[in-house]
Amino acid sequence: MTTATDWLARGVSRLRSGASDTASVNETAAPTRPPAPPRSTHERLQATLRRGQEALTPRALRKLLADLQAAAAVQVSDVEGARHAQTVMVWYANASPEERGDLWSLLCEQFVSDPARVQAARQAYEVALGTEEQAQAEIALRRALVSPRTRLLQRFAVFAGGMRFLLDLRAELLPRLKADKRLLALDADLEQLFSTWFDVAFLELRRLSWDSPASLLEKLIQYEAVHDIRSWSDLKNRLDSDRRCYGFFHPNLPNEPLIFVEVALVDRLSDCITPLLDETAAPADIHRASTAIFYSISNTQVGLRGVSFGDSLIKHVVETLSAEFPRLRTFATLSPIPGLRAWLGKQADARLQALTEKRRTELARALGLESAQALEATHLLAALDKPLAVEAKSPLGQWLLQCAAYYLTQELQAGKPLDPVARFHLGNGARVERLNWAGDPSAKGIKQSYGLMVNYLYDLKRIDKHRSLLAQGRVAASREVESLCRG
Repeated sequence: MTTATDWLARGVSRLRSGASDTASVNETAAPTRPPAPPRSTHERLQATLRRGQEALTPRALRKLLADLQAAAAVQVSDVEGARHAQTVMVWYANASPEERGDLWSLLCEQFVSDPARVQAARQAYEVALGTEEQAQAEIALRRALVSPRTRLLQRFAVFAGGMRFLLDLRAELLPRLKADKRLLALDADLEQLFSTWFDVAFLELRRLSWDSPASLLEKLIQYEAVHDIRSWSDLKNRLDSDRRCYGFFHPNLPNEPLIFVEVALVDRLSDCITPLLDETAAPADIHRASTAIFYSISNTQVGLRGVSFGDSLIKHVVETLSAEFPRLRTFATLSPIPGLRAWLGKQADARLQALTEKRRTELARALGLESAQALEATHLLAALDKPLAVEAKSPLGQWLLQCAAYYLTQELQAGKPLDPVARFHLGNGARVERLNWAGDPSAKGIKQSYGLMVNYLYDLKRIDKHRSLLAQGRVAASREVESLCRG
């Protein structure tokens, strides 16, 4: 006999089944709609309600825009505009990442050049070409192209802390550029302003020593990007009597090195980083030093990406060292090759195919293979997995050195070396002088470049010549390195 409870249970079961079937049919019948594109700030400022993932309400967005417009207003002085900019800086410090993104969008979309004014100025310039009015027309066109955003950014930098604010803003902005192309204009304006504000003419070269303020020494530990500073005793070793450390400083950031270089004064070209970082080693006799080795150069401000003053730093340091130590004759680096291992992982087969049959046979025999035909790139890469166990003069060691020489001197992208450190030094006029086997036996060195390091030589009389060669798509290198490339 069916009870009332059983009857109700069956009824509920049917209802659930029917609802499930209906939902399934609806999901099948209605295709998923693509998400709506994000609204521009122009649309959001006219709206009354926030939509979807928008961070600020239209009302809050209008309030922020009013504060930005007050800071950028032409009618007020730079000082008064800067006060309004400080209000925005306080807001920004407490804003979420999404809310900060809304401010970036306002800067990009609401503070642009007047299209009508730009078009009129361009047309007037074209008409004035070749006449006495050309200069005035050019000036008018330049002024029309300057966006209100530039004036606004300048007013952020008027008071103390403004420069720091803009640097941090750009550092936060940079990772978002690929995903949001609308931000490119803001980034370009910041880079242009920084290129002017941080021109080498406004920078001060200062020596950093163990007697420098502790807060400044902590910055060295924090920003060291090449060879991590492990302890205070490690730092003290790098600032010992046979060492020098110099940094560029800006007046608005007096206790913040923008870039710094660590130098060892030695009597020959260094081939390994380990002795230079040995805390127990006795200081060298600086009066006998003939060589200055730049073994670490670190940029400290992500927000200054694209603003180059590394070449000026090296020139200033060379001049300073030469004045203090007239015996110095050689100025060179001991540098990592950070992109080598990743590059070779992709190019090993091509480098293997470029070898002569004789070289392939030598490598095959060294790896215990029956013939050159059996040799594959995977065999070579596997054998190099523990490079410190490989002899530099062995066929495998020589192949790795040849690949490294090819990578540094032949692998160019848009006319510039593929390796970032090579791009920096070769762009500054150095030449590839020597490759050093097991130059960096640390885990980081093995991971990046199989432990190889390279000396870049700064021949002061040939810097311009080397730059000219690079402009022609050719890398300056010593005979030793060139011979490795020829194999």
